Amino acid sequence: MAHAGAKWRATSADSWRISVQLVCLDLEGVLVPEIWIEFSKRTGIPELSRTTRDEPDYDTLMKYRLDLLKTHKLGLPDIQKVISDMGPMAGAKDFLDALRRDYQVIILSDTFYEFAMPLMAQLNMPVLFCHKLEVDAAGFVVNYHLRMPNQKMESVRRFRQLQFKVIAAGDSYNDTAMLAEAHAGILFHPPQSVIDAFPQYPVTMSYGELRSEIDKASKKI
Repeated sequence: MAHAGAKWRATSADSWRISVQLVCLDLEGVLVPEIWIEFSKRTGIPELSRTTRDEPDYDTLMKYRLDLLKTHKLGLPDIQKVISDMGPMAGAKDFLDALRRDYQVIILSDTFYEFAMPLMAQLNMPVLFCHKLEVDAAGFVVNYHLRMPNQKMESVRRFRQLQFKVIAAGDSYNDTAMLAEAHAGILFHPPQSVIDAFPQYPVTMSYGELRSEIDKASKKI
C-alpha cells in the first residue's frame, strides 16, 4: 500500500520509484486567525494588530509587541485566555484532515508553542515547527527565542536535502522565502501588497482553490 504523501512512478517495466511529497503550511492566516489581531481586538489596543503583513522584519515586530505588552502590563495568561476562545478558521480542519490523507504535512510557523498548542489540539495535532517564549515568574513575556533565523526557509531547504519534493503555502511576507525554497509555492488569501510584490506565485482565496493548486503542483514536481 502506498503511504500518504507518496506518489508512485514507473521508471521501467520492472521497477518503481517513490517520490515523497511534503506540504508545508503556514499557520496564522492559513489555518487559524491571526492571534495578535484577535488579541488586539479583545484588549482594545489597536497597535497590537500589526503583523508580518505590515512589518516584514520579524525581530522588529516582536520587540514592538513585547514593548506594548510591558506598557499595558499584559502577560501570557491574558494572551492564552484569548487563544482558548479561538478556533481554526472555517473549513480549516476538514481541509487539513483531507490533505493529510494524501500528503505528508508539516506546519511551519513564526508563532510560539505557548500560543499554538490549544489550536493544534483542535486541528488533530499536526506536526508543528515554531518558536518559544521566555516568561518570568509573574507571567510576563520578557523575551522570545527563535528556533533558528529564517526557520521556515531553512526547514524547507533541509527537507529538500532529504529528497522530499516540497510544496509550500503561506499568506504573508515572512512566508515568501519558504515559498521560494520549495519546489512549488502558493499564496493563500494574501494582502494585495504581497500579491503585487510576488506575482510569480499562484494566488488562492479558498481551501478548495488551495487544494487544487497543491494537487496541480504535485503533478509537476
